[in-house]
Amino acid sequence: MTQDGVEAVTIDTSKPHPARIYDYLLGGKDNYEVDQQAGDRLAAAAPEARIGVRANRAFLQRAVRYVVGSGVHQILDIGTGLPTSPNVHEVAQSVAPDVRVAYVDNDPIVAAHGNALLSRSGTTRIVLGDLRDPRSVLDHPDVRQIVDFDQPVALLLVAILHFLTEADRPAEIVATLRDALPAGSFLVLSHATGDFADRSAAQAVYSNATASLNLRTRAEVERFFEGFDLVEPGLAQVPFWRPDTPPPPHSAEIGFYGGVARKTA
Repeated sequence: MTQDGVEAVTIDTSKPHPARIYDYLLGGKDNYEVDQQAGDRLAAAAPEARIGVRANRAFLQRAVRYVVGSGVHQILDIGTGLPTSPNVHEVAQSVAPDVRVAYVDNDPIVAAHGNALLSRSGTTRIVLGDLRDPRSVLDHPDVRQIVDFDQPVALLLVAILHFLTEADRPAEIVATLRDALPAGSFLVLSHATGDFADRSAAQAVYSNATASLNLRTRAEVERFFEGFDLVEPGLAQVPFWRPDTPPPPHSAEIGFYGGVARKTA
């Protein structure tokens, strides 16, 4: 059985799923008991986890406002996760109403919720696709209907690459996506790290999940921006990337890097 031309994935509610754990930590309702238990274990292992996911979400919103304010009016959001208002298209269209957004995720639950949310909008699409096969994402007809790759695009890879192992070749995946973007495009990326505390216990929470958690150092995350020019303040912990409100307590402990970069050539 296929959906959107991609092999449909059976929904496995026996294992926690990263998108549903994230939704639970954000206070959402689109999760199962197994996800809630994993989220509680994660918060016990990494006490800053709840403020961390909220800070990451706030970083995403600030970054979207920045790229749209810089004149880019089409967004490709891969690994979008479960809808959490304000969604990317809501944030973007509050800056420029004509912004178009293509959402991509490999979780059929995300696709189902997204389709219900976006069914009346002609400027958004949600596609069931897998970051590990970037060419199929770029070539998907629904993505192509929304995104004109002859014009600058904002590519969002927010809290997704840390679910790829080195065997998945994440740097090659990002390079494939980068090479499809014209000059003037942006990359918005955030990634979990263990640079500020030992988070091996947090990683272990994902050992029984549908995807593992692969923490990377600052230098390893910066490599994903090759071929782009980071905008100020460069790669930073997410609460400190162009904050528009005082950073939350314990922000210095938050294990998420975030950055925005522009492709100039």
